[in-house]
Amino acid sequence: MTALEVLQQRFPNAKPKIAVILGSGWGDFAKAIENPQTVSYKDLPGFPLPSVQGHASDLIYGTFGDKEVVILTGRKHTYETGDADGMKLPIRTLKAWGCEVLVQTNAAGSLRPFMQPGSLMMINDHINLPQRSPLIGETGSERFVSMVNAYDADLRSKAMAMAKAQGLPVYEGVYAWYVGPQFETPAEIRMAAIVGADAVGMSTVPETIIARHSQMKVLAISLMTNMGAGLSEENISHAHTLSQAQAASENATKLLTQVIQNMTL
Repeated sequence: MTALEVLQQRFPNAKPKIAVILGSGWGDFAKAIENPQTVSYKDLPGFPLPSVQGHASDLIYGTFGDKEVVILTGRKHTYETGDADGMKLPIRTLKAWGCEVLVQTNAAGSLRPFMQPGSLMMINDHINLPQRSPLIGETGSERFVSMVNAYDADLRSKAMAMAKAQGLPVYEGVYAWYVGPQFETPAEIRMAAIVGADAVGMSTVPETIIARHSQMKVLAISLMTNMGAGLSEENISHAHTLSQAQAASENATKLLTQVIQNMTL
């Protein structure tokens, strides 16, 4: 039995159109979903089991107002195995289940002094610094997917308007992907800023490529948990990332909830 068949059997009347992947610091969003029903990744054939502290491994189906939503509480990172395609099967499963939009969240390091820890940034483009692709090995002309407007401009514009209406300071910017798991050096941070990045992180880009290949729209929001290496006196660590993310989770959850509830497809 495939993961899709498991989901169709478990939720025979479900017609979700929005899928959400939660990154570090975004876990409280899952608590806000209405009528939640949970399936462990262990029960979904082919779904990966993340090995990172602070990342859960459940699929949650439920509603936000009149919107049926599927939440993936954790993601597989490239640094866990060296493969960039760890989220290929889950995302394609959700697409086959009917999801048209993938909303991604992550924790990131800020490269801009005005975007301090606790800030939120709508990703308007990305830089695939390691030039790794989850589509390697695919066949057919569809693998040559365009990454223009990879982060849907209309969804982003509406989300920014909601943030402004709520009085939440939200920026827009470019996200640069580093594989990790080590944090970047100060020199790598300076390079990323020079080539046009506003924030750096270790996820999101492979999933965006998979989603666009699957013809899903993507909206992505980064939560700044620290300044990039060399830009402050912070002692950067995974524990620091989690604690900073938790401190800022209220605004992040508030914004994401409003975005989902008001999304028009």
